[in-house]
Amino acid sequence: MITIVTLHFLAAALAPFLVRRLERRTFLVLALVPLGSFVWLLGQAEAAFDGDVRTERVEWIPTIDVQIDLALTPLNAVMALVVTGVGALVLAYCRWYFREGDREMWRFSAVLTAFAGSMLGLVVSDNLYVLFVFWELTTILSFLLIGHNPERKANRRAAMNALIVTTFGGLVMLTGLFVLGHEAGTARISEILATPPEGTATTVAVLLILIGAISKSALVPFHFWLPGAMAAPTPVSAYLHAAAMVKAGVFLVALLAPAFSDIPGWRPLLLTTGIVTMVVGGLRALRQHDIKLLLAYGTVSQLGFLIAVVGAGTQAAAFAGLALVLAHALFKSALFLVVGVIDRSTGTRDLRELTGLHRSLPVVFVATLLAAASMAGLPPLLGFTAKEAALAAFLDLGEDASLGVWGIVALVGLVVGSTLTVAYTARFVWGAFGIRSVRPPTVTPQRVGFVVAPALLAGLSLVGGFSGGFLTPRLMAYAGDLPRGAHEPLLTLWHGFTPALGLSVLAVTAGLLLWVARRAVASAQHRLVERLHLPEAELVYHGIIRGVDRLSIEITGRTQRGSLPVYVGITLLVLVVIPGIALVQAWEGVRLRGPDNLFQVAIVIVVVLAAILTVRSRRRLRAVLLLGVTGYGTALLFVAHGAPDLALTQVLVETFSVVTFVLVLRRLPPFFSDRPFTSARRIRVAVGCLVGLAVGGYALLSASARTARPVGLDFAEPAYDYGGGNNIVNVTLVDIRVWDTFGELAVLVVAATGVASLIFLLTDRATSHRERRRARADDAAAGWLRGAGLIADRRRSVVFEIVARVVFPVLMVFSIYLTFAGHNLPGGGFAGGLIAGLALMVRYLAGGRAELDSAAPVDAGVVLGSGLVIAALSGVVPALLGYNAFQSGIFDIPTGLFGYEVHLVTSLFFDLGVHLVVVGLSLDVLRSLGGGIDKQGEDQGEIETANGEVSIA
Repeated sequence: MITIVTLHFLAAALAPFLVRRLERRTFLVLALVPLGSFVWLLGQAEAAFDGDVRTERVEWIPTIDVQIDLALTPLNAVMALVVTGVGALVLAYCRWYFREGDREMWRFSAVLTAFAGSMLGLVVSDNLYVLFVFWELTTILSFLLIGHNPERKANRRAAMNALIVTTFGGLVMLTGLFVLGHEAGTARISEILATPPEGTATTVAVLLILIGAISKSALVPFHFWLPGAMAAPTPVSAYLHAAAMVKAGVFLVALLAPAFSDIPGWRPLLLTTGIVTMVVGGLRALRQHDIKLLLAYGTVSQLGFLIAVVGAGTQAAAFAGLALVLAHALFKSALFLVVGVIDRSTGTRDLRELTGLHRSLPVVFVATLLAAASMAGLPPLLGFTAKEAALAAFLDLGEDASLGVWGIVALVGLVVGSTLTVAYTARFVWGAFGIRSVRPPTVTPQRVGFVVAPALLAGLSLVGGFSGGFLTPRLMAYAGDLPRGAHEPLLTLWHGFTPALGLSVLAVTAGLLLWVARRAVASAQHRLVERLHLPEAELVYHGIIRGVDRLSIEITGRTQRGSLPVYVGITLLVLVVIPGIALVQAWEGVRLRGPDNLFQVAIVIVVVLAAILTVRSRRRLRAVLLLGVTGYGTALLFVAHGAPDLALTQVLVETFSVVTFVLVLRRLPPFFSDRPFTSARRIRVAVGCLVGLAVGGYALLSASARTARPVGLDFAEPAYDYGGGNNIVNVTLVDIRVWDTFGELAVLVVAATGVASLIFLLTDRATSHRERRRARADDAAAGWLRGAGLIADRRRSVVFEIVARVVFPVLMVFSIYLTFAGHNLPGGGFAGGLIAGLALMVRYLAGGRAELDSAAPVDAGVVLGSGLVIAALSGVVPALLGYNAFQSGIFDIPTGLFGYEVHLVTSLFFDLGVHLVVVGLSLDVLRSLGGGIDKQGEDQGEIETANGEVSIA
């Protein structure tokens, strides 16, 4: 099962490339994946119906005992067959639905295929957390499918509504899943259902899960998102809103019903919301003129019907509910696909503009009659036999579930909802194919392949009606887990003259009468709505959203006053006060240690004096240089404690930071403002002193709080044996704790890109390697550096240019040396990248932004991305070869020179990725804070340049 689920995602990844070559035929290729899955599942499902449940387990996160558990029980098997079978037909249908050259086809094909895989993974999940992962994947992918055309406001709004509602339900459900897993002592669903936990916590957990289910299946009060989602392309409606996504909630209720249907609140919640939704959806469907929207409200009504039946918690109801799920998937997806054919053939879905289509679209008309008859519950369709079983189950509900008179109330609600179903079914058939006195629309002939899917689905509804003997034992394989009721459930076209048959006749007759009197019914509905002043659920939802937005604006306006000192001060005070209380209480356990030698004392004195002079300095440049002294002093402390790697990195980072500060200071006044020493400044000084003391105290307490042996003491041996290096610090970064480093690397890339982009915007787009200057002076006049010839003569330094030209290659070679030597000696990719960045900085300071572009004619983003990709590949390749991700390989390669061997460790490639990321970051900083500010100054006439032109390549 894990294989067929994975195949869907692989096909989704390939879809954009296939669309480029095959255009619309891509959908036929993609349809082979769910079709093949359907064929494979047929054999496995038959075994499941016989009691041979297939299970699969894949280790996912072993350290916290999380596995990917999949199972194919009778319920899972039916749902998986529905998801893959209908999915294959809908994907094939898309071949004719989309127009040639549709620019969004590549994205739609990939997302729809991925959605099919997510839905398949959901219905075969046997683990609470795996189920939730697939559940949320369907939410995200449905958001993308509903918003297929983001240029239309209706699509954007509908997609956002669906996302917010279903995500809210999903988060509530997640809470319930956590509690249920904790109470059961396992996350495996089959084990939870076999021995269900009891107690108040379990009851609350299950009810929270049910909230997620009813939000996903669009029940009242969450029903409004589904009709809005009809803005999506018709294949999306046919699959997501008829056979897949909205069935997720029904599936979850059916999954839990055998074990938890007797807990307090289960039946009241599901029967009430289900029947109310069935009636509300039916009434709204009778007022629609768009036949697709009519089906949407009909779907809401049918989902209420399904939830009420599968949630009733009796054997007969469970049997009927699963039969209804199968019937609904067939007839509703067929009808949605019919709407797509009508829309493409006539260009309209308004039933007031359609007439006489039964003559121009005869095959579609026949398919519609079959599917609509099944929806209305007419014989000999599957919908009739399933609804008969549901009515029979509810006739015994009071006895089987001990509901008494409430069982009769639920039965009446079902009959009323079925009556409305017949009425809106008749409205749909008459509206789409009836004859009325309007101008007939122009009908465009369609290919035969376009009508195959709806015709086949409708035909299966007919076949299903005659297949009661085949389906009954297979559906009972699921329903048999519940206690037996007053009668043995059975799917058949003829039970005899039974109360259920009488109720069916009553519902059909009353429904047809409602349709005949449709004008009077519509008028009565309109008067009733106006008299009761009932607000629509969507208007209530948008009112809540507006209220939340308004509340957030008010709170933001009162708390975010635009003062950076206030924001920082509040943050720092919280840092001082809350942990500070714990610091004071635990201070007795702090152990102080004096200096090892006078050298350390001298360094500390210099650092403290530099820090004091920094805050006392009025010149910005002097303050930056003094701040740099504190950083270099810290590096000397690392040297004094025998940490050359840390010292080297600290020196390089401090140098880079100081130069970056200087680049920024060019656009600031040379002096700090000479303001009076007010009470506000005294408060800031006090806060700063408190933070310094508090952080120092936290460091002392943390160092004194160790109770276990330091883990780093055990790194030396594995660093050499498994990491292949003598430099424990570097091996730790690129091997032992490589996941931490990779995460930090990704964050660094994102931060660098964001900061540089912001500065590019503020400086009206900085220069890049694509900008070139055509100077009137020839290259010979440029001197030692080519780009320096474009700087005004009085701003140039010949000595600096010569030094830069000589030092640059030395620094670049040294950076490569540090990168390659870092596994055994002080250095590494980070230090090497900083040296390369400083080398580029020297070229920029000597020759300006043009010289920087000459030295590094490459986009910083390319360098950043390449480094991240190389680092990622160093982890992916070992995993593909069967080893652990990022596992190092050690190779001693003979060179043939004096018996010398090259000691190569594959983690070097990760270090190279780090090197490139740091170089890319340096380029971003220099081009944004350096070249960008230069460009702005030149444009504003504040920076003098040599005579020349500027052109953008």
